[in-house]
Amino acid sequence: MRVLRVTGVLLVLGVASAFAWLHVGGVRAPAFETVRDGWRPSAAYLLDRHGEVIHVRRLDHRVQRRPWVALEQVSPPLVRAVLAAEDRRFRDHGGVDWLAAGRAAAGHLEGEPAGGASTLTMQLVSLLEGTGGHGGQRRSPLQKIGQMRAAIALERGWTKGQILEAYLNLVSLRGELQGVPAATQALFGKTPEGLDEAESALLAAVLPSPNAPPMVVAARACRIAGAAGFTLGCADLEALARESLSRAGRPALEPALAPQVATTLLREPGAQVASTLDAGVQRLAAEALRRQLIDLSGSGVRDGAAVVLDNATGEVLAYVGSAGPASRSREVDGVAALRQAGSTLKPFLYGLAIERGYVTAASLLEDSPVQVDTGVGLYVPQNYDRDFKGTVSVRTALASSLNVPAVRLLMLAGVEPFRDRLRDFGYRSLGQPGEHYGYSLALGSADVSLLDQANAYRALANGGLWSPVRLRPGEPAGAARRVLSAAAAHIVSDILADAAARAPTFGLDGPLATGYWAAVKTGTSKNLRDNWCLGYSRDHTVAVWVGNFEGDAMRDVSGTSGAAPAWREVMDALQGRPASPPVAPPGVVAAPVRFEPPVEPARTEWFVAGTETGRVQLAGAAGRPRIAAPPDGVIVALDPDIPAGNQRLVFDAEGVHGLQAEWVLDGEPIGPAGEPVRWAPVPGRHRLALRAGGRELDAVAFRVRGVPRPRLSAAD
Repeated sequence: MRVLRVTGVLLVLGVASAFAWLHVGGVRAPAFETVRDGWRPSAAYLLDRHGEVIHVRRLDHRVQRRPWVALEQVSPPLVRAVLAAEDRRFRDHGGVDWLAAGRAAAGHLEGEPAGGASTLTMQLVSLLEGTGGHGGQRRSPLQKIGQMRAAIALERGWTKGQILEAYLNLVSLRGELQGVPAATQALFGKTPEGLDEAESALLAAVLPSPNAPPMVVAARACRIAGAAGFTLGCADLEALARESLSRAGRPALEPALAPQVATTLLREPGAQVASTLDAGVQRLAAEALRRQLIDLSGSGVRDGAAVVLDNATGEVLAYVGSAGPASRSREVDGVAALRQAGSTLKPFLYGLAIERGYVTAASLLEDSPVQVDTGVGLYVPQNYDRDFKGTVSVRTALASSLNVPAVRLLMLAGVEPFRDRLRDFGYRSLGQPGEHYGYSLALGSADVSLLDQANAYRALANGGLWSPVRLRPGEPAGAARRVLSAAAAHIVSDILADAAARAPTFGLDGPLATGYWAAVKTGTSKNLRDNWCLGYSRDHTVAVWVGNFEGDAMRDVSGTSGAAPAWREVMDALQGRPASPPVAPPGVVAAPVRFEPPVEPARTEWFVAGTETGRVQLAGAAGRPRIAAPPDGVIVALDPDIPAGNQRLVFDAEGVHGLQAEWVLDGEPIGPAGEPVRWAPVPGRHRLALRAGGRELDAVAFRVRGVPRPRLSAAD
């Protein structure tokens, strides 16, 4: 009786075969190239300037796919395991394995479970139709015949290699994983070409039931390994199944070097977008910033950002939008975010004043207390160290980042022209008129972005020529426009690279003191919320910011302890050749200069041609001896939030050169008046006199109010 049943089954299959064969001409298989080229990964890929994938951004969250892989990129053990598990006679049939189909049908008639007759080609038909290769609804006899016809047509139009390649890329596996490339990355952290025999057997065992428990998969993998001729122990496969299948559903480990750039540039699944970033420079900047933020963790610093620009092209070589293991807001783009500029805007103010002939690098400015009437109150700027240096040159004032001279210079140059100049340098966020910012604009009260900062400093590096940055290769470079004279830009750059002029504030050592030519400026915003270090060599501009995205203040972070160490590490690594100072452009001359009185040593100084002078005499030095500071009648209020040791009142005199003048405070001599004296204020009313040869030359009265309470100091 059983023989008759099997004979009947075979007769039916023969008729079905003939039917499918005679009518296959009406079935059109899609072209292999159409299927392959229409494949879209679930992610988009950001490439660096050399074609390296540096960031993968997933855009399709319904399924996880990777780029299509050719059959040659799949390990031979995986191909053997898949064929042993799914279609042992794949190389021999024409789309339908009639022998397997007959056996399956006979078994079904004998009460055995259905299955085992669907070839890889038939499964691929289901995948192309969108009905799945395994686990779909059971087909009716007519639907099964239709699948057979489509499989036969596919075999006629495709090679065996193309069928196997498409199957491996399209088949659904564990969880949301589709395609062998996605599965091998998620389960084993490998590409398909790197799978060994154990991993291949386990992956093939997943195919019939993608979400089966690990031990069920391991048992099937053991059988597949034997059928494929692998010499493997079942216990080893069980251990591998427990370890790897628990990873399914976790996001695959993908390159993630530039998330903020990826968010900007990657919009379509499957897209491969080239950028100007350099993977090596990106890693360098990110790692330098990460290490520095770890060092700063005890100072309440969590976040940082960095940019590296190619000076000649404007191409962005590194764009680290967020760094720091303790960050609470990793998605924030610190390169584009607006933060208070601090002292970093001063070079552009000094450049404006030098260009317009208001000052030279040798001009003298007064670093002493000043009160500016703003119309709504008094603005009293302080230096970051709460100290005053007295009379200093423009070179010292800028290099040492002194605040009061910058405010005095802005009063001379004008707030509106300075605001306009900053806009010329690309500070797009300064949209309000100058009066909105007031004199505090000299000290960086405006909010700016790190990218705008970097490109503004790049303009200084390029001799006063500004052009837009580029993040995509092949983008138009953008016309360069002059925003500062080449002569003024050269002088400002020379000042920013002058370690000796920087020493009164920053010392001769530290991260700003490079062994090669580099111009650099630091800045710290009010209440220690932002710390910057911006600088350039002849080839690169590096900009670093550290702080907290949420805006809470740092503790004891200065210009040289905050962002500067990371800036220095990146700049050091970028130095591929000895960095000599830039050549002076036409219109700049070097001339010896001396100061009377000798407030600074004689030196050779750079001047815009026509402004050079051999002698700089302090205003009032040859006139009537008088007290220049403090002004008569001033009331000095001590700040309880500033350490007492950091609060000083400067006593300064003019016209005393060559005199044996002395200071007399409240009737008591306190020292010679040839140099400014920094006096620790004592609350009360005081009288200060300037005396020489027993004769009083000048006198002022002033009052000190308040009692300071001790507090930890914080430097800029």
